[in-house]
Amino acid sequence: MVADARSNFTGPREDGLFSSQEELAAVARRLRRHIVTMIGRAGSGHPGGSLSAVEIVTALYWKVIRHRPADPHWADRDRFILSKGHAAPVLYAALAECGYFPVSELQTLRQLGSRLQGHADRTSTPGVEMSSGSLGQGLSFAVGCAIAAKLDRKPWRTYVLLSDGECDEGQTWEAAMSAAHYGLDNLTAIVDRNGIQLSGFTREIMNLEPLGKKWEAFGWQVFEIDGHNFNEILDSLEKARTIRGKPTAIIARTVKGKGVSFMENNVDFHGKAPTPEQVEKALKELA
Repeated sequence: MVADARSNFTGPREDGLFSSQEELAAVARRLRRHIVTMIGRAGSGHPGGSLSAVEIVTALYWKVIRHRPADPHWADRDRFILSKGHAAPVLYAALAECGYFPVSELQTLRQLGSRLQGHADRTSTPGVEMSSGSLGQGLSFAVGCAIAAKLDRKPWRTYVLLSDGECDEGQTWEAAMSAAHYGLDNLTAIVDRNGIQLSGFTREIMNLEPLGKKWEAFGWQVFEIDGHNFNEILDSLEKARTIRGKPTAIIARTVKGKGVSFMENNVDFHGKAPTPEQVEKALKELA
């Protein structure tokens, strides 16, 4: 079913839709290396939450969403909304690897005049659907996209990646309520449940559990998965396509800073760039 629905896919490779697990893992390593390198070069940025979302973004761009790097505004593309906008480096890395802009441009992150700002800007960066900054707004934007597809009777789907920290915010739950009210079965929300936000662990700042039951109570179909396991990610995304009459929320349990030993589950690296020495160490680990 997915292959037929994705017949117009023109991604990073001719048969990209059918990439093996080994190839997806190799893509994930490249994305992690890009993230560490570009943030280190910029001297600022958010490595932790970018690294935690790598497998999710890889699965979406290489196996799931319909998109055309040569035609970013293709009307029938699936929409990917990065609500956790501070994780822009993972999106930039994926877009560059897919061919939306040169990979070399990643090294301009956060520089004056660059198309790659600290938070994604849809007016300047090819492939970006929503400008971000304040957290908690992405799900509302995604609801609007999904409603538009329903009104226009279009088959494209909307995917939105949220942080667990922004699930503290009322707007997120207002959007969740409206998505269920309108029966938006063409909408999938993925929560990057890495357990850490800006100033500490989510369990200490605002305990979210039982998070899955909360989404269910708001009328969503819920899947809880390992957010670093490609099989579980892809299986849940495929199941989401079969759900009728309600939106789907995927709670993806992840590790903040995944892949870099000294960043994993380290609150400090929510928004701190690695030093040149730390970049070198991280790249060795990611070789």
